[in-house]
Amino acid sequence: MSTITELRFRPSPSSAPGHSSMSRSFNVCACSFVVQLAAMHSCLIAAEWPQFRGPTGQGTSAEKGLPVEWGSEKNLVWQVELPGPGGSSPVVVGDRVILTCYRGYNEPGNAGSMNELKRVLVCLDRKTGKEIWSTATGKEIWSTATAAKLPEQDRIRDEHGYATSTPVVDKDRIYVFYGKSGVQAFSLSGKPLWQSDVGDGLNGWGSASSPVLFQDLVIVNASVESASLVALERATGQERWRARGIKESWNTPVLVKTPDGRTELVVAIFGKVLGFDPLTGNELWSCATDIQWYMVPCVVAHEGVVYCIGGRTGGALAVRAGGKGDVTATHRLWVGKKGSNVSSPIFDSGRLYWTHEQLGIAYCADAKTGEMLYEERLPRGGQFYPSAVAGDGKLYYTSRMGKTFVVAAKPEFELLAVNDLDDRSYFHARPAISDGRIYIRSDRKLYCIGK
Repeated sequence: MSTITELRFRPSPSSAPGHSSMSRSFNVCACSFVVQLAAMHSCLIAAEWPQFRGPTGQGTSAEKGLPVEWGSEKNLVWQVELPGPGGSSPVVVGDRVILTCYRGYNEPGNAGSMNELKRVLVCLDRKTGKEIWSTATGKEIWSTATAAKLPEQDRIRDEHGYATSTPVVDKDRIYVFYGKSGVQAFSLSGKPLWQSDVGDGLNGWGSASSPVLFQDLVIVNASVESASLVALERATGQERWRARGIKESWNTPVLVKTPDGRTELVVAIFGKVLGFDPLTGNELWSCATDIQWYMVPCVVAHEGVVYCIGGRTGGALAVRAGGKGDVTATHRLWVGKKGSNVSSPIFDSGRLYWTHEQLGIAYCADAKTGEMLYEERLPRGGQFYPSAVAGDGKLYYTSRMGKTFVVAAKPEFELLAVNDLDDRSYFHARPAISDGRIYIRSDRKLYCIGK
C-alpha cells in the first residue's frame, strides 16, 4: 500500500527580510505539492480493494463512472485463465490483483487424488492480467510440519471447493486462510513467512470465512475448524486470543464503530449476533436473531447499528452495537421475515439490499424500520451465492452461472442491464471494484470489466 514521505522544507541560511517574498512563494508551492501528494495518496487508497468485500468489509465502493454493460466485445478489458478453481474473491492492491485457487483434487471434471490437493496463491498485473508470480502451498514448498493437513473433506457440497477464503493484504504481507490447513502469511513477492493452525474440524460445506485485520492482529472465524474466533499476531502468527462457542458460522466478522468511538468485532452464529472486543477477544454483548439456522451472510453496519440476515426460511434484524450482556430486549430495533441463506446484504443511503440465494429475488428494505420497499424476481437469475457489491449508484448481483444484474440503488426497482459471462463454470466469488474497473472471478477465469 502507498505511503506518503514526509517532506520538510528548510529556509535558506541567507533568508532575510529581503528574501521573505521568495520564501513565502516557495512555502506556498511546497504546501501545494504536499496537498497534491496527499490527494494522490487518498485516490490510491480509495481505489484499492484489499480484503473480502472491500475497504470496509461491507461491499461498497465510493468510485464513480463504473460500467453498466459488458460482454465479449464491450467493456471487457482482459480475461485470463486461472490455474485452478476457487470461490475466493480477488483483492486489488496497487498494481496487483491477488486471489487463491486449488488444484489436484475434486476439481470440476477432474476427481484427482486427495494426496495431490494443493492451494495456489496467484498475483496478477492489474492492467494486463498477466501473472507476476504464483506459489503452491503444498508439500513441494512447505516442510512436513507446515504442509497442508490431510485428510481433507472428501466432498464439498455445491462445488464450493478448497479455496473459498479471500486473502487480506497490508503494506507488508498477504494473509490467507485455508481452513484445516491454517492461516498463512506471505510476503508481497510470494515468499512464505509463517503458518498457524486454528483447528482440525471439517464440514461438508467446507470453510468460507475470510481473515480481517485489526491493529497488529489478523482475525479469523474458525467456526468449522474449532468453533472459535482466533486472533494471531500479524508479524509472527502467534496466537493472541481465542473466543470459543462460535457455533455454525460461515460468515466473515465485521469491525463496527460504536457511537462512543469504540471498535467492536461482530459475527453472526446460530441463533445470535455477537459483539467482541477485537483486542482481547472478550465477548461484550449478544442478541437473539430468531433465526434457527447456520449463518453464512456477513453483517453490515452503519452509524453503530448492525444489520443481519440469514436462514433458509428467511430472517432479518437490526441491533444497536455498544451494549453489554444480552441486549435482545434493549438494543434490538426490529426483526423481519425476509432474508438469504448465503449472500450478504448491502447498506446504501438508508436502505438494505440483497438477493435470495435460491429464489432469485432482489430485496430492498428500509434500514430504519425493516419495512420491505420492494421484492422483485430477477429474470432467469438462477442461484445467487456471491454477495452483491455496490458503487456509483448501482448494485451488482452476480449469479452462480455468471450473469450480473445491474440494479439502480434506489427505493424503486429498476433493472439497468443484464450481463452474461457464462464460461461453463461456477461463479461463487464476490466481485471487486478498483480504479473504475470490476473484477469478476469464476472457477475458470478472472475477468476485468471497465470502460
